[in-house]
Amino acid sequence: METIKNTDLEIALLIQQETERQKSHIELIASENFVSNAVLEAQGSVMTNKYAEGYPKKRYYGGCEFVDQVEDLAKERLKQIFNVKFVNVQAHSGSQANMAAYRAILNPHDIVMGLALDQGGHLTHGHPLNFSGVDYEFHPYYVSKVSEAIDYDQLQAEVSEIKPRLIVAGASAYPRILDFERFRAIADSVGALLMVDMAHIAGLVAAGLHPNPCEYADIVTSTTHKTLRGPRGGIILTNNEEIAIKVDKIIFPGIQGGPLMHVIAAKAVAFKEALEPSFKTYQIQVVANSKAFADEFLRMNYHVVSGGTDNHLLLLDVLSKTGLTGKKAENLLDKVNITCNKNTIPYDTQKPFIASGVRLGTPAMTTRGFNENDFRLVARLIDKTLSNPSDEAILTEVKTSVKELTDKHPLPY
Repeated sequence: METIKNTDLEIALLIQQETERQKSHIELIASENFVSNAVLEAQGSVMTNKYAEGYPKKRYYGGCEFVDQVEDLAKERLKQIFNVKFVNVQAHSGSQANMAAYRAILNPHDIVMGLALDQGGHLTHGHPLNFSGVDYEFHPYYVSKVSEAIDYDQLQAEVSEIKPRLIVAGASAYPRILDFERFRAIADSVGALLMVDMAHIAGLVAAGLHPNPCEYADIVTSTTHKTLRGPRGGIILTNNEEIAIKVDKIIFPGIQGGPLMHVIAAKAVAFKEALEPSFKTYQIQVVANSKAFADEFLRMNYHVVSGGTDNHLLLLDVLSKTGLTGKKAENLLDKVNITCNKNTIPYDTQKPFIASGVRLGTPAMTTRGFNENDFRLVARLIDKTLSNPSDEAILTEVKTSVKELTDKHPLPY
């Protein structure tokens, strides 16, 4: 069989360039990670050829005996990781997992509460331009202006007034432990359902470093990349059999056709990896690195949102310290091969595409072997870059230091 270099040189070269970019950059985007060679192998396998509409033993096509076993393995491993009774591994993405979860437990235009996007929430938690904000009546809740963390007493007061059908817990840029037991109590106080989107923290939950939402929520969704370190995709979990039956029908035939069996195979491989003792060791290091990272910025008098972090990410207010917007900081750091994303901070005065801050995560570079001292050094390199935006000599010096770090901790691909 011909290789891509022989059949499509343009794409082959772009893939190679992306490979080199990943190798030579310090990757700090909190929602990204580096999968194992085994996950890559499974996702690039012949499983991509198989159409398998339906579920194991209930397919609409023949020839599914082996993909059935793959999906069953993925499901059993996922149940074991999170100690949950029912799972669906077919969702193509976290957004589609959320769509299926909403449709399983809500009616159109039901009232829902979710963390506001500019406070650390996610587009699918009620943004007016997203399907969630179109299909349902979302009311945002916010973090405290003082602590920059969720004020559960304030949330209780708002829930008592609004009386939502559903409360969504979870975030894409929130650095603190989520109190699922308190969320459950607040939901129960008004007879609401509780959904948790644990996309960002799933790996920490799997390792026992964050409370398990499956013990409290009616339904839980997640991506399989980020801290879980699998392929890009979605999953849905519940201990409620009635909800589980609805979820399966809504994923297929409700919102998706045939599952991506090569991705499900890669999910299964990642789930097996998550059950290994080494995975917990990795997650412990992710959190230790994140705390060291935040502490170094605090030592340099940066405003770290909420004063630090409990998980894999931190939000850094760059505008107040350097005068640079998040967008300018992102672009400047890219010049020295440090990759991050601009991000609003709570009660930001800048527009979302400009932002006052950046979001910084430790999962990807922890996979490459970075430790606390490495992240403290990265913090100082970031400060050096942002403090000298027009000094080409200093930027070159920083880029050289970045290369030393990435050469020291190479990617295995």
